[in-house]
Amino acid sequence: MTIQMQLVRVLAVSLPLLAISAATADELFNTNEAELIEVLKTGQPAEKAIACKKLAVFGTKDSVSLLAPLLEDEQLASWARIALEAIDDSAADAALRDSLAKTKGNLSIGSINSLGVRGDDAAVPLMAEALATGIKSNDAELVDAAAWALGQTGGEQAIGALRSAIKNEKGAVRNAAALGLVLAAEDLLAAGKADEAATLYDEARAADVPKQRKLEATRGAILARGDAGIPLLVEQLRSDDKKFLQLGLGTARELAGAKVAETLVKELETAPADRAALLIYALADRRDAVEAPAILAAAVSDDDSMQLAAIRLLARADDASHVDALLQTAADDNADVALAAATALAEMPGDRVNGHLVELVPTAKGKKLAILLNLVGKRRIDAIDALTSSLNDADAGVRHAALAALGATVSAEQLPLLVKQCLTAHDPSDAAVAWRALKAASVRMPDRDACAAELAKAIANASPAAQAQIVDILGAVGGGNALQAMGNAMNDGEDQVLDAGTRALGNWMEVDAAPLLLDLAKNAKGEKYQVRALRSYIRLARQFKMSEAERAEMCAAALEAAQRDDERELVFAVLERYPNAESLRVAKAAAKQPKLRERAARVAEAIEHGSPGN
Repeated sequence: MTIQMQLVRVLAVSLPLLAISAATADELFNTNEAELIEVLKTGQPAEKAIACKKLAVFGTKDSVSLLAPLLEDEQLASWARIALEAIDDSAADAALRDSLAKTKGNLSIGSINSLGVRGDDAAVPLMAEALATGIKSNDAELVDAAAWALGQTGGEQAIGALRSAIKNEKGAVRNAAALGLVLAAEDLLAAGKADEAATLYDEARAADVPKQRKLEATRGAILARGDAGIPLLVEQLRSDDKKFLQLGLGTARELAGAKVAETLVKELETAPADRAALLIYALADRRDAVEAPAILAAAVSDDDSMQLAAIRLLARADDASHVDALLQTAADDNADVALAAATALAEMPGDRVNGHLVELVPTAKGKKLAILLNLVGKRRIDAIDALTSSLNDADAGVRHAALAALGATVSAEQLPLLVKQCLTAHDPSDAAVAWRALKAASVRMPDRDACAAELAKAIANASPAAQAQIVDILGAVGGGNALQAMGNAMNDGEDQVLDAGTRALGNWMEVDAAPLLLDLAKNAKGEKYQVRALRSYIRLARQFKMSEAERAEMCAAALEAAQRDDERELVFAVLERYPNAESLRVAKAAAKQPKLRERAARVAEAIEHGSPGN
């Protein structure tokens, strides 16, 4: 066993007993076995406990002779067992076996548990003897420990002892023995001995034992048999006992093979609605490809739980028949069901689904048509003709869905179509949706300068309100062309345009907006817009990367343009934030102005004391 494997093992066992900190983990690697053995010889109990923990990583057979006596110590036995369970040598097994003759009660039970952890075949006779002793003395804890250890260890003799115990008249003994048989069966199944495992599972579930044991054994009996276990699986799926039904549903998810899915589908034909929904969920979790009329029927049934279960399954395949069923469900009056179906349709894989959705548009009407158009947008389907044909529909929901889908799908060349819808819409609600769609389309265009140029063309003949909308979109698009178009619009623009433009520039993410903002700060119509522009200009100086000289120049320009102390204070804060020779130059120059002298002098002093070399 490698050091790494030993470390994992000891941490897994000892964490419930003692928290392992990062420092303790480091300490584990900064020691050796000889030092730890010396601690076991001369240390105090607490020191010996820590040494035992470390020996689970570093211990060899050399440590066993000193660990063995500790198995008789009430304080240190559990710590010694942690080490002995991990030491990869038969001497550790022998020490644990020998301790059984020297200990009683919890100490003996602890050694039995450790022998079970190690799976020591040589200890099986002792485990069987302990089981018999526990049965005779009515010691439930000893019976539980011995039966568990026998099950963990396995083998013919261990299984024989458990088979005998499961026939005992005492219920607690049968329960312990059944658990042991299940554990032994799990090892057999893992070793590829499925038939032997199935036999043990059957014996456990046939015994007069608590329901939990029967559940464990029934699950194992099904899994051990594979396809041959399907009849037993069906029995659980039809059970009136909730626990066994849950077991069946869980095992149906585990058991591999196409026949399992076929069985679940067949069960749907006769299952009541509540159980059918559970079967469909189990099918969905199995990830099998299922083609069944029962699933399609469930998707359009009146039962919400069945619909939601069927939706998960139908959404998995690129199948036109599934699309039709989900579309019908997406129009359901139940908002949760409708949303689930619409989401499933948006996420379904495959180009065939896209093609089928477009084919359905010309004949669809009302709510169904709106759903289809929404899906065209969400799936980013190139269906410009289908969308434009719906822009004049009498149903506002259809028109809005078509506009939103255009916003998600139009190319740069098709952008004028959306611009036109924005500028010519007669219905205010249509106009609002169109503007949102235009903004969505514009910000996703790969060539933002080309997009901005197209938007700029629309400004000349637009109303002030429309100009404001376009300026807002240009602000979201960004880039040189957008900035120029915004500046042109605001120079001669109405109040609405100035309001939209200065707001958009307040979120501009490039320093190239600085000249326009400074110009607006000096010349915009209205003090409100001048202040807003100046504050945005100062924000650029504060937040963005630039040379010391450039930042200082911006601060100087801002101080010159500022008409209020609030904005001047913002500039001084920028200078203090970037203490350097250039900032100092600006502060000293400002200190020569009477109205700025006192504050600028304090800034200069702060810079001189805070800037290295000045």
